[in-house]
Amino acid sequence: MKDVEKRKALIGPISINTKGVGFFDLPVQAGTPNKDSIEIQPQYINRAFNGDIVEISKTGKKIRNREQGKVNKIIKRAKTEFVGVVEKHKGSTFIIPDDKRLYVDIFLPKETKVTEGNKVLVKIVDWESKSLQGKLIKVIGKKGENNTEMESIVLEKGFRIEFPIEVQNEAEKIKNEYKNNFEAEIKNRRDMRNVTTMTIDPSDAKDFDDAISFVDLGNNKYEVGIHIADVSYFVTPNTKLDHESEKRGLSVYLVDRTIPMLPEILSNDLCSLNPNEDKFTFSAVFTITAEGNVLKEWFGRTVIQSDKRFSYEEAQEIIDGKKNGPHQTELRKLKEIAQKLEKKKFYGGAIDFETEEVKFELDKNGKPIRVYKKSRLATHKLVEEFMLLANRAVAKFVFLSQNKDIRKKGSQSVYRIHANPDPERIENLAIFLKALGFELKNKNGVVTSKDINALLKEVEGTPNEELIKTATIRSMAKAVYSTKNIGHFGLAFTYYTHFTSPIRRYPDLLVHRFLERELKGGKIEQNEYQKFESICLASSELEKKASDAERASIKYKQVEYMTGHIGEEFDGIITGVTEWGIYIEEKETKCEGMVKIRDIDDDYYVLDEKNYTLKGEKTGRKFTLGNSVRFKVISADMEKRVLDYKLLD
Repeated sequence: MKDVEKRKALIGPISINTKGVGFFDLPVQAGTPNKDSIEIQPQYINRAFNGDIVEISKTGKKIRNREQGKVNKIIKRAKTEFVGVVEKHKGSTFIIPDDKRLYVDIFLPKETKVTEGNKVLVKIVDWESKSLQGKLIKVIGKKGENNTEMESIVLEKGFRIEFPIEVQNEAEKIKNEYKNNFEAEIKNRRDMRNVTTMTIDPSDAKDFDDAISFVDLGNNKYEVGIHIADVSYFVTPNTKLDHESEKRGLSVYLVDRTIPMLPEILSNDLCSLNPNEDKFTFSAVFTITAEGNVLKEWFGRTVIQSDKRFSYEEAQEIIDGKKNGPHQTELRKLKEIAQKLEKKKFYGGAIDFETEEVKFELDKNGKPIRVYKKSRLATHKLVEEFMLLANRAVAKFVFLSQNKDIRKKGSQSVYRIHANPDPERIENLAIFLKALGFELKNKNGVVTSKDINALLKEVEGTPNEELIKTATIRSMAKAVYSTKNIGHFGLAFTYYTHFTSPIRRYPDLLVHRFLERELKGGKIEQNEYQKFESICLASSELEKKASDAERASIKYKQVEYMTGHIGEEFDGIITGVTEWGIYIEEKETKCEGMVKIRDIDDDYYVLDEKNYTLKGEKTGRKFTLGNSVRFKVISADMEKRVLDYKLLD
């Protein structure tokens, strides 16, 4: 029986660490909640790379009590293109990959003309040779330069920066047709150009994809319109523009730039709700009371004209009376209604996952000269609550309007779903919290959103607040796109979708198409279900990669910022303890670095995993998760994106 088990092939993704050791997660078996993994030594990797889908089998051996395995064959490569730095040696040209989990170098043909020290994008064309053989796709630029490093992050994650010429040409053609067809198209829309309308966005925003309109109807009733750029009017199915948008999936936001999903002709011009310009929108219009009770809703295509482009800060100053400005009455009433909507949301069980984020002030060369925490204003919440209202209402309308056959109900759209958290993760979170002196109410790992809110309320204002929020978020399932509506755990919504950003998210564009079809009484063909579910899976994966790229750009800029502060002292919070070091996050800039255990030379420190503590054997000195400490910046490695700190007594 053991021999049969040993030979049994398993198929799935493999993870590779920087030492070239592989890990293959075994599926969780009924009655055994723990997820085990098989370890695969470098000599048995068989040229598998991180994320590849592979077939493996167990060898029957164990190392340090971990089951061992070997890769039999590669089923599917996770990626074929990599970014790296060009090096030359003894007549050979090769790149050292940015992704250190790629444990071998990639060689380029001898005739390739490229400068040593440049960063390039290459495609692997031969996986079987003794050395990986690559083909030069693009020279990005000189290593260490801002543009080079930012582009490298985007390209390494698989995104493209430039649009194909045929896509740009199609966008130009659409612009010309738009001008010619504008007056005729207005007749097909609800004309809301005379309604007070405004956009509220970050001060550095370049595209404006949502606007809010307001009318006081009297008798404690108000008409609030959420107007979204009508991208679906311009980007139609099966066009080159549509295929490119689907491939990109979303816009990617880095510290210093945006890689748009749509060409600028659309994102910054035709679809951008610029002030004092007639614009086509898809709208959700609500008759609502001051208490946030929706009395009536309407969905459809509209034409609007924004009266004012507000930044969040400017709108906030007008609401607070610190600055004279237009639409003060409308802004204040919208804020009041939004606060009522927020109160209802949290009463219904939505989790308050508001966490700290950082923003950078950059010089003309992209070098960070200041890092600071973003301010969370009432105007941010105002916009957020009305966007949530529109997203929720559209999802419910489409779901409940569809086929009476309950088996098909709701499956003709795209939803934003958030599954209940995995019980094992919640149990681990509860253990972590207990070590910090807090308790998360749960039953065998089953937890409600109200239990989590109770915890977050308890930790509010404590030194460990951000640490616990981050740990709790990491214990949650990831929100994803799906054609199967299961609700949204984090928001405690039965129906939820993304309707409000088709300029920057392809699933939102699909939702607009589904809503339009529903309003016209159309139906989806049976053979299209699988197609849309595949798009949902791909969009969710692209979203993860975009998030990774954003975090990588933030980390790079944090390390770059600290290069100018080597030798300086700061206050920080311990965010991690391991056998090899202590991770510390600076309180204001959130720049995280590590103190190596070997550099704490006053004692021999042992890790107490259960209590997330390092303890000195002789002195009894402790370093525990969440402790406040004083530290000095010792070094900053831009290439590895790591900071080294030293503890101060």
